[in-house]
Amino acid sequence: MTTDSKSTKVLGYLPDDTPPVGAMISLGFQQFLTMFPATVLVAIMTRFDVGITLLASGLGTIVALLVSKRKIPMYYGSSFSYIAVIITVMSKFAPDCYNSGAAYCPEGVKIVQVGIILTAVFEILVGLLIMRVGKTALDRILPPIVTGSMAMVIGVALANAALGPAGNWAAPEVAGITWLVAFITLIATILFSVYLQGKGLIGMLPILLGAIFGYLVAIPFGLVNFAPVATAGWLELPKFTFPAFTSAEAWGMALSIALIFIATVPESTAHLYQMSLYIDNLAAELGRKPYNIKGLIGLNLVADGADDLVVGFLGGCAGTNYGENNSLMAITRNYSTTVLMAAGAIAVVFGFFGKLVALVNTMPQAVVGGLSIYLFGVIGMQGVALIQSEKVNLFDPKQLAIGAVILILGIGGNLTLPDGMFPFPLPFLFPNGIPAIVFAAIVGILMNLVFVIFKPAE
Repeated sequence: MTTDSKSTKVLGYLPDDTPPVGAMISLGFQQFLTMFPATVLVAIMTRFDVGITLLASGLGTIVALLVSKRKIPMYYGSSFSYIAVIITVMSKFAPDCYNSGAAYCPEGVKIVQVGIILTAVFEILVGLLIMRVGKTALDRILPPIVTGSMAMVIGVALANAALGPAGNWAAPEVAGITWLVAFITLIATILFSVYLQGKGLIGMLPILLGAIFGYLVAIPFGLVNFAPVATAGWLELPKFTFPAFTSAEAWGMALSIALIFIATVPESTAHLYQMSLYIDNLAAELGRKPYNIKGLIGLNLVADGADDLVVGFLGGCAGTNYGENNSLMAITRNYSTTVLMAAGAIAVVFGFFGKLVALVNTMPQAVVGGLSIYLFGVIGMQGVALIQSEKVNLFDPKQLAIGAVILILGIGGNLTLPDGMFPFPLPFLFPNGIPAIVFAAIVGILMNLVFVIFKPAE
């Protein structure tokens, strides 16, 4: 780290700094630990292979950092926003595997991969568009009332995916135990997240701590089977899958998956603004020029797309840059992209640890359900936070109408319609009907465009 005489006592690393090897590895391992719980949890819930998800997360992060010319320090893990539509795909195209509780369902994964790759294309195109015309044009098409409402829909629509493994899907004779373990896990995770906040690295790992606590509680109830760990090898090749590009079903679901990026764009942008503030503050303390990465919104989205291209082709879960890793960087005052690349390399290596992958896959459904109740609720509340932070006027009939329609069509449709589908088949794209979450996004965007073109009186 280079500093001048005025800043010799200031500790921290800026994006283009390279710490000593020891610091680089230890800081990188912290970044790996921070992303690990949420990243593998998404893989468990969607029946993706944990090993390839870790490998793809690390490699995708390295590629994204290189695409951003190492200007934007971000770590990419699995996104929760895509879970609802991925579960829909699994239930429809790999029902026997998914309903059996298997750890990995390749038939469904191959179809989802096409959608993740289409997501990457959308993100890259939107990023290039912003780099050319600016973010204001995008905000006219995707204002906060649309993106915030969609985040709420995604979170609440996942209620069944949380309550199911928590106990609703359990056999009657074990349902009571399953619900008990789920709620113990939920309460422990909430307590860890609230009372350990600001306590250094341990305060960044409430999900991991909650999962470990719930796991230990589940053991005496007989909910954990260690047999797969005993039979797994120490080193195993992750389960790579090739996208089902030749499948009509894959292309029919691809747009449903890709449109979820609407909810991830504001999340990614918010993370960029947050990091820009912290980085420029440290640069000022070090007597160096501000980096002003908040002006790289378009490049940031292109990097997001580069990550999704990698995970889509390998068979990992759809990615997003992680706010928890950003918070860890703020706490440690380390924004070095070299450290993040080291974290990515560590994730790649751990993707080959067969015993670790097998151990993760022994996570009881009750524990997953307890964690999911909290995590999915947080996704919904983040939509509320986005609308609040952007000061959306909910006394404006236009804003109120857009948000109200998105919520009812998205949440109500996903929870009450058969298979969560509106009965409006579109040849090739949606031959069996339009998924409720996608339908809500389309209607919300179209309503907003009508108001943009035919402006109502103020």
